Amino acid sequence: MEKVSVSRPSALVTGGCGFIGSHVVDRLVGMGLQVMVMDDLSSESNSKFYHNDKANFFKIDISDAEKVSDFFESNKVDWVFHLAAESRIQPAIENPLYAVRVNVQGTCNLLQAARLNGVSRFMYSSTSAAYGLANDPPLSEDMKRDCLNPYSASKCVGEDFCKIYNSLYGLNTVCFRYFNVYGERQPTRGQYAPVIGLFQRQVENGEPMTIVGDGLQKRDFTYVGDVAEANILAAKSDNEKIFGEVFNVGSGKNYSVLDIAEMIGDNWTHIPPRPGEARVSLADNSKIKNALGWEPTVDISEWVRLGSIL
Repeated sequence: MEKVSVSRPSALVTGGCGFIGSHVVDRLVGMGLQVMVMDDLSSESNSKFYHNDKANFFKIDISDAEKVSDFFESNKVDWVFHLAAESRIQPAIENPLYAVRVNVQGTCNLLQAARLNGVSRFMYSSTSAAYGLANDPPLSEDMKRDCLNPYSASKCVGEDFCKIYNSLYGLNTVCFRYFNVYGERQPTRGQYAPVIGLFQRQVENGEPMTIVGDGLQKRDFTYVGDVAEANILAAKSDNEKIFGEVFNVGSGKNYSVLDIAEMIGDNWTHIPPRPGEARVSLADNSKIKNALGWEPTVDISEWVRLGSIL
């Protein structure tokens, strides 16, 4: 009997050389898919970029509509995992025009190209910063948005475009609001690197960990492997009710920044508070658990205890 050849989806990961994107790429490659990476290698927080030799790399700025369109016309893409972004709050406050160009125009460029070229699913990476200060934790997807800075505002516009492309054009989109993601390959460069990456660099250099304000602000720290798993589950799911929806990706547990510092060592110093940041973040993750069967698997206290930060 002849074997029936079953074609596997082809996947595009934007920002696929960065922190979260590279983990998604590795997962897709491990599944035996044809994987393409679109990245302009511009992130200043990355000490290095990650290239999987089994994925095809394309150096393209997503805000260049013509190049994005040409790429989709030249390559068969079934799944899009959109992680490329200006993803730091403070730099977006300093240069909002750049954040809008990348996060709004870039996302719209990708959605339009996906719509016109037969993409079957579009997974969009958004942010828990959408909840701002107007909501009491735990934060659920039906709460109103409260954008405190150009970063969160630009990412929420991307959510709106994903919903519009689903309802108006029939493109199957899924949006994820990530909470504070940490793990292997996390950015460590610059004063605005994510706090776990910043602490990692400072400990490696024998420097005191810098704690913003009193350090009692709490964050839902979510493992990067769990974030990658949420993306994969959405791509593979046969639950059509997920399309056009927004899902929290958070552990459902939070720690203060001071808690994290104490887990790592005893050498830290305090620096002035920053504007435009919420005091407490904590995910209600029941929606993604019910819709996709997703569960967090790694707690940051265990990750630090096992020495993963060093």
